[in-house]
Amino acid sequence: MPDKPRRKGRPKNFYGKPAATTIQSLDRAFDVLDALAANMGMTLTEIAKDLQQSPATMHRVLSTLEARNIVEIDLQTQTWHIGSMAFRLGSAFLRRSGVIERSHPVMRELMEQTGETSNLGIDMNGRVMFISQIETHETIRAFFPPGTISPMHASGIGKALLSQYSDQRIAEFLRSHALECFTDKTISAAADLQEDLLKSRQRGWAYDDEEKTTGMRCVAAPILNLFGEAVAGISVSGPTLRMSEDKIDRIGTMVRDAAERVSRSMGAPDIGAG
Repeated sequence: MPDKPRRKGRPKNFYGKPAATTIQSLDRAFDVLDALAANMGMTLTEIAKDLQQSPATMHRVLSTLEARNIVEIDLQTQTWHIGSMAFRLGSAFLRRSGVIERSHPVMRELMEQTGETSNLGIDMNGRVMFISQIETHETIRAFFPPGTISPMHASGIGKALLSQYSDQRIAEFLRSHALECFTDKTISAAADLQEDLLKSRQRGWAYDDEEKTTGMRCVAAPILNLFGEAVAGISVSGPTLRMSEDKIDRIGTMVRDAAERVSRSMGAPDIGAG
């Protein structure tokens, strides 16, 4: 059997067992970053307990990351937080695509039109990662800081993205992702989700009706690139008190039009509903 062609930038022995191609200490460092990103500050004891590691090991990891400004400590509370260098690295990832810059003015206009928070998200390994948000001025509002991860099947943006995928890709998603229930309205059956995605594709926008969080609704539409591929989703999120059922169709039209504007600016053909 011929040797597998080696991709540039990788050593000759890269295609070995996973244990031989990973660095345990680096894995631990990323585990720490994941934990800190999911919490608003953690003490050393909390980090060690959460990751089931010794405090001494976690302190060495934190000290190494702190030296590079990837994490930082609040000396008053003795809690660790994500540092400025981590933000810089994340920003470099976001600069790979102009979708944020192109979406920002449209998101602001959408927020002003609807009075609700506007969000931008992408598919990150089968989950939605929120990468930008423009908050409403209302006291009660949806809040998804950049980097927040959400399940695709219970997210407006997630369903908007899924609605543009091929049947084969959707089938692969269903095989590899459990449709976890979060509320009594979460779509947890594959057939029901496929039916919902068909409706989303036909009208040009997806609807999260309290499927992730009780009392919150979201309407989203896909953003396409030059090749007609869904590369991001734009949405409006807010409490059911303000996003009542009689407003959803109107908001859906506004969100769909906003997504089409961003898509056209990225060279995509007109999406159109249906």
